[in-house]
Amino acid sequence: MAGVWLLLLVHEFWRRERIWGPDAPWSWRLAEHSLDRSHAFSVLRWSGGELWFEVFYVLSAAVAVALLLGWRTRTTSLLFLVSVLSLDHRNENVLNAGDTIFRITAVYLVFTRCAQVWSLDARRRGRAPDTGDDRTGMVLWAVCGLVLAWATLLALLTGGWALLLWGCWAGQAVWRGVRGRPGVRRTLELIGHLLHNGAVAMMMIQLCLLYGSAGWYKIQGAPWQDGTAVYWSAGLDWLEPYPALSHALSSHALTVLALTYGTVLVQVAFPFSLLDRRVKNVLLALLFAEHIGIGLLLGLPYFSLSMIVADLVFLPTGFLVAAGERVAGLRRRLAAGSGGTDGGRPAPDARGAEAGLAARSEEHTEPRSEEGEGVTPSWRASC
Repeated sequence: MAGVWLLLLVHEFWRRERIWGPDAPWSWRLAEHSLDRSHAFSVLRWSGGELWFEVFYVLSAAVAVALLLGWRTRTTSLLFLVSVLSLDHRNENVLNAGDTIFRITAVYLVFTRCAQVWSLDARRRGRAPDTGDDRTGMVLWAVCGLVLAWATLLALLTGGWALLLWGCWAGQAVWRGVRGRPGVRRTLELIGHLLHNGAVAMMMIQLCLLYGSAGWYKIQGAPWQDGTAVYWSAGLDWLEPYPALSHALSSHALTVLALTYGTVLVQVAFPFSLLDRRVKNVLLALLFAEHIGIGLLLGLPYFSLSMIVADLVFLPTGFLVAAGERVAGLRRRLAAGSGGTDGGRPAPDARGAEAGLAARSEEHTEPRSEEGEGVTPSWRASC
């Protein structure tokens, strides 16, 4: 999700001031009045100056890069939430529903352990044990504390958001202070696992509610009942990046009818498909195809990408394990082809790597038990 947010920030870089900055039609005064009524949070309301906006925009892009790479995710995930909420609440009139998924995912990411694998944090933990001598982490923690103190003293940060941010900051201090106490550390680890699993479960529930409600609302509309909704959507001139493609699609009545009814069927059925692993995987692939089509035909790439990334939480454990093994095997083969080594060990031959991948894939095949096919494995995949 951080990667999609980064793409959005880079794409809108030349228009940033007219969308969220001082030159936006939705002025700083209007945004402040709207935030007062909705009690929403935005760091950009602290100042209407151009310098403050430019610094925050650049820092938002830097935070997205850090979270994408999995660097200091306990801190950067919270900063990512601040970035998403601040820009989105500054002007809620410019994004197209994808901002809802950004907000939902950013909230849950704060409570997940999203850097256990495939991240710089995991690489750092693998190279050196956690001895407590983490100067970079201490500097980052101290800087965040100074910013919080400055905002609190100037009454810029108040209420529930002040309690939340100060609580997260104090939690980091507690975590660093119990390194020499294994019993307390294990208790905090258990609490962290519970929060992680709860956040992943809530993300799944949120997506099921989203698809279910979207499907049932579509059923109530006349264009979806008579099978013409896709035709009318493809004919909107302000949502038509490729007119030739849209016209080619809308000129085939049978295709329009199949896509209209298929969209409703897939969205309504998806929450129930979690009871069966195979059906869930098929519908998940159809949802990916649906969002790709929305991005191409309606010119809503960031909405489509954000939905696809959010749906990745349902991917099977075996698929993720196999993907990791294939990437590792490709890396070993590239190292062997260049005559180098991987970590001081000679790279195995391709057939050995493929045999190991097959064996490990068998070990990680999703269990079929009374826990419910599809739900537990997907949960475990994100854990």
